[in-house]
Amino acid sequence: MKQLLIKKGKPLKGEIYVSGSKNSALPILAATLLSNKNCYLRNIPNLVDIQSMLKLLESLGASVSKKKSKIILNALKLNSYRADYNLVRKMRASILVLGPLLARFGKAKVSLPGGCAIGNRPIDLHLFGMKKLGAKISIENGYVIATAPKGLIANRIEMPSKSVGASENIILATVLAKGKSTITNASKEPEIEDLCNCLNSMGAKIKGVGTSRLEVQGVESLGTTNYSIIPDRIEAGTFLISALITRGKLKINNIIPNHLTSPINILKKMGAKCTVRKKYIIVNGKNSLLKPAHIKTGPYPEFPTDLQAQFMSLLATVNGNSSIQENVFKNRFMHVSELNRLGAIINVKKNKSIIRGVDKLIGAPIMANDLRASVSLVLAGLVSEGETKISRIYHLDRGYEKIENKLNNCGAKIKRIG
Repeated sequence: MKQLLIKKGKPLKGEIYVSGSKNSALPILAATLLSNKNCYLRNIPNLVDIQSMLKLLESLGASVSKKKSKIILNALKLNSYRADYNLVRKMRASILVLGPLLARFGKAKVSLPGGCAIGNRPIDLHLFGMKKLGAKISIENGYVIATAPKGLIANRIEMPSKSVGASENIILATVLAKGKSTITNASKEPEIEDLCNCLNSMGAKIKGVGTSRLEVQGVESLGTTNYSIIPDRIEAGTFLISALITRGKLKINNIIPNHLTSPINILKKMGAKCTVRKKYIIVNGKNSLLKPAHIKTGPYPEFPTDLQAQFMSLLATVNGNSSIQENVFKNRFMHVSELNRLGAIINVKKNKSIIRGVDKLIGAPIMANDLRASVSLVLAGLVSEGETKISRIYHLDRGYEKIENKLNNCGAKIKRIG
């Protein structure tokens, strides 16, 4: 099993380029199932989750060709409406083919998905949306079986609660539904906005993009597109933290700062020196006298749960008491025990963690439990005395493209072994 061996290095210094957004690319890849024309997608990150989605699309009959960060997809000859367990079990985003398959075939058989073990993440809201559009749903032998023999029918869909994945799946399903759908209380993360913009470039008719109220006028078919995925705001936020935790200085390129307003504001309140420009941010940890922070995660535009673990690693090195309240996912503090193995002092009570900053962390063998937890351990390893060995790094490869190369180019000492 591959591992990362990290030795404490000098403060990071240099420039880092952010890859395309994984959480945008996955639903947009699923969206190509709605078209029978060539779809040209650019700025696609080379990640395990992306490769898994492409294999799933190919299994359904789509053709896929790749050239660096550009992918050409064509779903003209789809010949299957079944997403098998072996392709779906490792990645939760696989459920996003449910809506497009229903729209194209009037039926879909999709295995219940896998992914990170971060608490209960049911797909009830996905199925709620499909039922509102007239689909009949059953779950048999671990598969969601959905049918709509007469096609999906537009409807008013009021989301009972915020869900990024369910919002995306419902949007994908309504694009070809007969009539005009209204989706209220939809999530409004930048990745959903990106999905809507891509669908509109393919000929969809979606209004209210970027808001929690979407109007989708169904169309008969979608066409081609030549679309570039937005930068990954979570990767960008991770690199901001890497500069601060090592007390280094980085210029982070290919970034949309407006997508990180909440994290950047918190960092500034902590005392971080950040120069924010249109497409890059310079963060100077050397000249930053950091103070504790008190953070609560929430749906966009609130603080993103996907940056919670990274901020915890930083706060573990900041003098004083900080706190993080996790309001999005249950059981998303599994990295706490591993950080404490490095010498952090973090206590958890229900959905709140109290972090007491320490003067230094000390390297040790540790284990990643999910995607964002894995990168929080990398950040902690950068400043831990001696050596830090991280196992189960396949989680890391699901969401970060060549992260050790990017950090090593700025002075980190990270080696992949095994």
